[in-house]
Amino acid sequence: MKNFFTNMKKSTKNHLITYAGIIVAYAIMQILCGTGVASNLIKGLLVPICVYSIVAIGLNLCVGILGELSLGHAGFMCIGAFTGALATKLLYDYIPSKILMFLIALVIGTFFAALFGFLIGIPVLRLKGDYLAIVTLAFGQIIINIINVLYIGKDEAGLHFAFSNPNAINMNEETGVWLINGAKGITKIPSISNFTIGVILLIVSLFIVYHLVDSRTGRAIMAIRDNRIAAESVGINITKYKMLAFTISAAIAGAGGVLYSHNLSTLTATTNNFGYNMSIMILVYVVLGGMGSFRGSIIATVILYMLPELLRGLSDYRMLFYAIILIGLMLFNWSPKAIVWRQKVLSLLPFGKKGEKGKVE
Repeated sequence: MKNFFTNMKKSTKNHLITYAGIIVAYAIMQILCGTGVASNLIKGLLVPICVYSIVAIGLNLCVGILGELSLGHAGFMCIGAFTGALATKLLYDYIPSKILMFLIALVIGTFFAALFGFLIGIPVLRLKGDYLAIVTLAFGQIIINIINVLYIGKDEAGLHFAFSNPNAINMNEETGVWLINGAKGITKIPSISNFTIGVILLIVSLFIVYHLVDSRTGRAIMAIRDNRIAAESVGINITKYKMLAFTISAAIAGAGGVLYSHNLSTLTATTNNFGYNMSIMILVYVVLGGMGSFRGSIIATVILYMLPELLRGLSDYRMLFYAIILIGLMLFNWSPKAIVWRQKVLSLLPFGKKGEKGKVE
């Protein structure tokens, strides 16, 4: 067994450490919840942490591995959330198993997020830098505005659609039900999401991105990030690999959105849920955790999402302390002197090794 781990690739060891860390954290939280040690506040944070960790992993694939700054992943999350919740509403009377219903909703939500990622990527990935960020940010806002004026009803005659004017739908008032009711969103969504499902989806997302990055395709994507001209000169299809990475990134964000929507009874498309603030918040998770480090994205998400709730007792000073801690963590993670100090400390440990720039964890 010792020789097995000794001969194992360094990247594989890092991946196994990440999987093991998630499983250990899951086991600890299950014990704390089962014994009543964890408060209801902590229990309520578990599924959202899984959601934002999954979306952060998807964004890190785009920002850290592909090297393209996207601020539209909250929009892909919104697409996954609404298409998944809509599928659940349509299937609720026909599929008794909630797990099967959720799996179907997950496939549908992920598919539509990937589809929109592909369609948006065709024109958007021709842009670079700030221009790409602005266009993807606008895409997220467009999605919110479209959903807020979309009305879908269902009765014995079938489905009815309308934009802006719900009175244009001739639906039976007695038997008809609203599936999407404009700004009111989708109501009475079955509560299917839980911490276990969230952890499973998180591990599956990590498995996908790790295998993509470690493959020949992943090396081609990182070559494009490092030097586009050099990558193109050796025959790498720039458009193909950028589209592939962006589409998979959008699909993962959509899967997080499906998990998010099934943790709520009412889903609405607001700027707080899926707007630019959400996109920036997820980007902060990625940057703080380290671009290209999926393990770091998860750790940063856990810390930064829980901090405002844990500091709630400080009342008016809560966000002040949150900002100070955020700045301190950023300096600790990225300051050159802090990096040197961390490497010295790690080198003193029996299992410690110096870090490498650009590594994927």
